[in-house]
Amino acid sequence: MTTALRGRTHHPRQEASMNATDLILRETARIIDFRGLHTGSQFATNTGRRSSLEAPLDICAAVYAAATGQVPDVFYTDEIASLTLIESSEPAMAAIRAISAALGSDVCETNGVPDYIEHVSNWTATRAPFDIAPPTTGEVIDRIHRAADLAARPQTDAA
Repeated sequence: MTTALRGRTHHPRQEASMNATDLILRETARIIDFRGLHTGSQFATNTGRRSSLEAPLDICAAVYAAATGQVPDVFYTDEIASLTLIESSEPAMAAIRAISAALGSDVCETNGVPDYIEHVSNWTATRAPFDIAPPTTGEVIDRIHRAADLAARPQTDAA
C-alpha cells in the first residue's frame, strides 16, 4: 500500500512534465520543508500512523515521493525493499544523482558501483570533516535548490 501526497492527482500530462529533474528537486525541497528530514534507520519515521502526511522522510525517500507522488509502506519497515524501489525509478535516481553532484564530495561505491543513494543519505545524517554537526534541514533544502538550479541549466556538449 502507498500513501498519495495530499493535493497531487496524477494525469499522464502532469506525470510527464513532473519528470524533469529540476521540478522533482523543487518538489523534494517542498516535501522536506513540510514533513521534515528523517536521518535515522529506514527511509521514514514510523510515527505509528504510516499514512500520516507529517512523518519525516529520508532525503532519497522524499525524492521518490516527489517523482512518483507516493510514499510506500516499505519506507517505514524495509530498507532493502526501499532501496530497490527507489533505484527502479529513473526520474528519482536522476534527481538523486543531481543532488550527489551538488555535494562536492566523492560518491562512495558499493560492490564497485557508485552508490548515489548512500552518498546523499549519509550526507544528511553525518557531519562533514571540520563541521560540528550534520547539515540542518534548512541547509539540506538549500542544497536541493542548488541542485535544481544546476539541473535546470541547458546542457552543453564539450566537443
